This record gives sequence, structure tokens and C-alpha cells, in this order.
Amino acid sequence: MALTDTFIKQVKASKPAGDKHADGGGLYLLVKPAGKYWRMDYRYLDKRKTLALGVYPAISLAGARKRRDEARKLLAEGIDPSQAKRDDHHAKTAAAGHTFEAMARQWLRNTQAERAESTQHKNTSWLEKNIFPEIGAMQIAAIKPRDVLAALRKIEARGAIESAHKIKQLCGQVFRFAVASGLAERDVTADLRDALAAVPGTHYAAITEPKQAGGLLRSIFDYSGHPYAVAALKLAPLLFVRPGELRAAEWAEIDMDDALWRIPASKMKMNFDHLVPLSAQAVVLLRGVHAMSGTGRYVFPSIRTADRCMSENTVNAALRAMGYPKEAMTGHGFRAMARTIMDEVLGERVDLIEHQLAHAVKDVNGRAYNRTSHLPARREMMQRWADYLDKLRIGADVIPLHAKN
Repeated sequence: MALTDTFIKQVKASKPAGDKHADGGGLYLLVKPAGKYWRMDYRYLDKRKTLALGVYPAISLAGARKRRDEARKLLAEGIDPSQAKRDDHHAKTAAAGHTFEAMARQWLRNTQAERAESTQHKNTSWLEKNIFPEIGAMQIAAIKPRDVLAALRKIEARGAIESAHKIKQLCGQVFRFAVASGLAERDVTADLRDALAAVPGTHYAAITEPKQAGGLLRSIFDYSGHPYAVAALKLAPLLFVRPGELRAAEWAEIDMDDALWRIPASKMKMNFDHLVPLSAQAVVLLRGVHAMSGTGRYVFPSIRTADRCMSENTVNAALRAMGYPKEAMTGHGFRAMARTIMDEVLGERVDLIEHQLAHAVKDVNGRAYNRTSHLPARREMMQRWADYLDKLRIGADVIPLHAKN
């Protein structure tokens, strides 16, 4: 006879080893002096086995029958329910350590050498204050786009729109780290591309008049700061890459024989590889730096430890020391200098300039250029630019701005 709730509630053990009370389909209640236990006997690969289904009253009669039916379904599919239970337990145990916070802290540790100490502190603080309280305890594989968006909305509501976007990028890096580690299926922040308010346009102070640019170049060549800072300052106008890309340059990325710097996608804002042709002047400067830091990883290592690259404040601090306030010129301003003068003075092709700035550029058919597009033409353009900067610095052949018109 099938068991009843009343019987189960009232039945007591009659012997120390316990009594079995069958319910059907292999399910029975094992009643011991210490408690009442649900069990299921079954055969798998001609072997008799027993599956534990829970303890009464935490698991009711109806609950035990449901678990029995689920086990019988697994058997019908050729699966051992005891093994399935163990696998599920192992998966849940492993997942317990794969929270967003655990993955984020591991990512921060693993990539610490790639950023300045101040940036490491800032990124950690952003996550601790804004993200961990919201989704830090959630299993990273279970987090949905709406979970991340809810946390970002709170940042946005404070008026910190730019911070919300930067923190979203941080979260994306953590998710991609989890994907690479096999602990998440995808980066869910990709679904939030247009979900946040647009960041107000950021203006980076820059010198864009040729005569003023010539004065700046002379100041750079007269600057007597740390050799790494001097070299970075001299290369900044020649290469006009983003400041973070310049200071994190690695010798493994630079081929001085081929006069080419290959910046991997992982370091680029647009997430694609970027090729920077090196003028003859840039190669000479790099060979000089190689004599100082060539045995290490970074072209411009930190003065404290070779395990990290130069501080993000080094170039701007040098500009301040040279007498250029932040309202006049910044490390990022070398990009605007190149963009303006190359276009409006030298008449270089705008698409080549934009490509060299690592901006998204498309051909006439709307297709994005690949990293090697127009490389010979860009090599020639970068050499013309370097030669022009030399002329500006020595005060010769200065062409007035807007000469193109």
C-alpha cells in the first residue's frame, strides 16, 4: 500500500537498524530512532543501488515522490541518478566561488602589471563602491544584462554619466575574463551599448597652431626630466597615439627593423589591432630608449618597478613642469595637434589621418578598414609628418594654418 501523510507522521522505529516502509516505484521511508529518511532502490547496469532523496519532514511525501519520478526519468534516459546528483553537487560547489566579485578581484590581480598603481586603486574602488554591493554576490554565469544595468543606473542617477560608462567597460572586462576562464557564456554588457545616457563631449586642451606647436617642440627638446619622460614626450607628437597606449608600449610589439609598432586589440579603445608606422625619427628615439629599457617588458617602465609601465600622469606632469597648464596642453592633445595640422596645413587625406588615430573608418562600401589598410600610404604620411615637426622645431618652412583653403 502507498504511504500516507498521517502514517508517515505517526510511525516510529521498532528496532535500532530502522524499518523500511515502501511507497512504490522503488521509493521507501527508512524510519530510524534518529529520524526518517527517503530512499529509492533501483538497478543501473545490472547493479543494485540506493539513492538518498532527503529527510522528512523537510521533504514531504509529495516532494519525495517528485524526486523519485525525476530519478526514474533519468534512468529511462540511461543516466545514473546517483551520479547525476554527485555531478550537480560538484557543479554547485564549484560555482559558489565564481561570484562576480570573486572573478573581478581575480581579474584585477591577474592584470595588475598592465596598469599604474593609481589606476588599479581607482578601478578597485569603483567596483567596491558601485558594483559589488549590487551584483558582487551573484554567480557570474547567472547575471543578466538587466542586473548590470540596474547597478549602472544608480551611478547615472547621481549625474556621474562618464563614470557609469567607464564602470560598464570594467564590468565587460571582468565578464570577458570569465568567458576566457570557461565560467561564463558571454559578456552581457554587450547588450547595454545604447542603454546609458551619452557622455558629454570631452575636450582635451591642445595646441593646434603651427608656430605654437614649434615652441612646444622646442620646449620638449630642452626638457631635462627623467630620460623615460623625455623620450615619451618626444615620441608623443610623432606617433599621436592615446597616452595610455604610449606609456604601455612593450618591446615585443615594436619591430624597429620594419619600422612598425603593432598594438594588440586588447590595448585598444576600439578593440582591434592597430599598426603605427614609425618614422625614421621615431626609430632613432626608440633605439635610444632600447639602450635603457630594452631588456625589460615595457618601453617606458615605472621608475619604481620594471613590472609596471610608466605612470599615467608622467607626460602631463612633464608638460606642467615645462610651463604648459592643463588648459593649454595635455598628453591627449598631441592627437588633436596632428589631426588639425595634418588636415588643414599639410593637406593629408582625412581617411588616412583618422585611420592612424585608430578611429572607426569605413570605405566607400561601408566596410571597416582592416589594420593593414593603406599601410604604405600611412608610412609615407607619418614620415612627412615627422619631417614637418622637425621644421617646426627649428623654425623653418612654417606654413600658416588653413593654408589648405
